[in-house]
Amino acid sequence: MSTLSPALAAQLEALRPLYERDGAVCVRGAFGPEWLALLDKGVEANMAAPGPFGKRYTPEGQPGMFFGDYCNWARIPEYRDFLFRSPAAAMVGALMGSKKVNLFHEHVLVKEPGTLEPTPWHHDQPYWTVNGAQVCSLWMALEPVPRASGVEYIAGSHKWGRWFRPKRFADSNDHATDAFEPMPDMAPLIAQYGTIGWDLEPGDCVVFQGLTLHGAPGNSLSTRRRAVSSRWAGDDATYTLRQGFMSPPPLPGAPEPGMPLDSEVFPVVWRQ
Repeated sequence: MSTLSPALAAQLEALRPLYERDGAVCVRGAFGPEWLALLDKGVEANMAAPGPFGKRYTPEGQPGMFFGDYCNWARIPEYRDFLFRSPAAAMVGALMGSKKVNLFHEHVLVKEPGTLEPTPWHHDQPYWTVNGAQVCSLWMALEPVPRASGVEYIAGSHKWGRWFRPKRFADSNDHATDAFEPMPDMAPLIAQYGTIGWDLEPGDCVVFQGLTLHGAPGNSLSTRRRAVSSRWAGDDATYTLRQGFMSPPPLPGAPEPGMPLDSEVFPVVWRQ
């Protein structure tokens, strides 16, 4: 279990009111070269041997390649080392104001140069088998990502009290479920609220709440965009089962619905 450096702790303390207000903040210089090198090795191992949830979202014959996979931390030691030993869990605990932090899972998204497929506008929590306000993602890229090629967020959307149907990354259509309202046309919402985003260097990260709306374009850069997003939950989080698509689907050893996440599947990684 890692602790925070004084400089990082001070940065997080200053960012916490912005996290509460906007639902997304950029943390600069959060991870040093040793953590980036570890994730570089882990992502390459993951792409060489995808797990059961691995997907190629780019159709055959189209340029580039959009790859995604998740829930591989138990089999890829580099992921496990990062999630259990890096400052990540302590960082999200500080921003969420939580006394403990559970690992929900990790999610890797890779867009090779020339990839046309966007990451559709969505928010994460309707996909996930977790309820609670203390739920977030920590998104970091292993290459420099200018804002124009990165993720955009609608500030404050986590406070709308609205849950939208999960989107399929393969074709941007809604997953079939009656549990949530359909995703609206985003253009009027973007015009009304605007978006926030950042130019990111390796070692920077964005932490965003589970209901913050976000999306990303394809990759028009000449370099890859490899992003590792770790998912975390705090004191008020409980396990749930949703109608239709769930990420991850029910896993052996998961808690009973309505119970705290604490389990081998969703281990406690950090305590205050």
